[in-house]
Amino acid sequence: MKLINLNLLAIALVTLIFASSCGEEDNATPANAEFTFNASGLEDLGSNYAYEGWLIVDGAPVTTGVFTVDADGNPSATTFSAATEDLDAATTFVLTIEPSPDNDPAPSDVHILAGDISNGSADLSVEHPAALGTDFTSGTGTYILATPTSASMDDEKSGVWFLDPTAGPGAGLDLPTLPAGWAYEGWAVIDGTPVSTGTFLSASGADDAAPFSGTNPGPPFPGEDFVQNAPSGLSFPTDLSGGVAVISVEPVPDNSAAPFLLKPLVGAIAADALDHTPYTMDNNALNTNPTGSFNRVEQ
Repeated sequence: MKLINLNLLAIALVTLIFASSCGEEDNATPANAEFTFNASGLEDLGSNYAYEGWLIVDGAPVTTGVFTVDADGNPSATTFSAATEDLDAATTFVLTIEPSPDNDPAPSDVHILAGDISNGSADLSVEHPAALGTDFTSGTGTYILATPTSASMDDEKSGVWFLDPTAGPGAGLDLPTLPAGWAYEGWAVIDGTPVSTGTFLSASGADDAAPFSGTNPGPPFPGEDFVQNAPSGLSFPTDLSGGVAVISVEPVPDNSAAPFLLKPLVGAIAADALDHTPYTMDNNALNTNPTGSFNRVEQ
C-alpha cells in the first residue's frame, strides 16, 4: 500500500510540474514580433542594389531585412519580423541602400529615410538626422546657357552652367551640405534624354567630369558644354532651348546613368531662352522626396 501511495504522489507531482511549465510557456513573451513598412516615392534600384531596414537599439543598428522595389514603386515586402526585445528597445528606424549581394553586415552610408519610434510607430522622412538631414526645400538655383570651353561662337546654347553671372560670376546654386554617401549631380534633358553635367559636393567649385566639353578651360562651377563626344542617339553641338536643367541628389556609389529619384531643383528651359542670361530654377523637393511609415503589429 505504501508503494502505491508513493507512485500516486510521484505522478501527481509530475502532472503539476508539467501543467506549471505549460502555463509559463503560454504567458512567455514571443521571441519575434512583426511590423509593417510602407513608403511612397521609392524607385527600382536595379539588380545590384536593394533597400534594407534597420532598428537602432542602444545606439547600434539591427537589420530587419532586405527588399526591392519594382518599376511601379511597389515593394517586394511590407511586413517584416524582428526580435521582440529589439522592437521593444528600438528608438529609430532607418532605411538604407545596400549592394546586392552584400557581404558587409553593417549599414552603408546611404541612408534615405529615418524616423523616431514612439508607441510602436514612426513617420519616416529624408530630413531626419539619421537620413539625409534635410528636405531640400531651402535649395535655390540659377543657370545660364553658354559654351565657355568651345572656340565657336555659334553654339552658345549648347552648354548649361550653374552659376550667376551677376555675382562676379558666383555660385548659382545654394544647396544643403550632404552627409556621407550622397552627391549632387547636374543634368540637361536633351530631346527627352537626361545627360549628366557631372557630380559635385560644392556649388563653388567645378564638378568631377567634362566628357562633352571643348578644349578651353571652363568656369569653376558645376556645368557642361555639349559640344563633342555625344552619346548614342544625340548629336552635339545642340540647342538646349526647350529642354530641362535638373539638379539631383545621387547615392554614392551610383549604378545608374539616369537621375535618382531625389530632384530638388528643376528649371524648364524656354524655347526662346537667351544665352548668357541667368534663369531661376524651381524647387521641386516636395514632389520627389520619398516618405514612409513604420508600424508595429499588435500581438
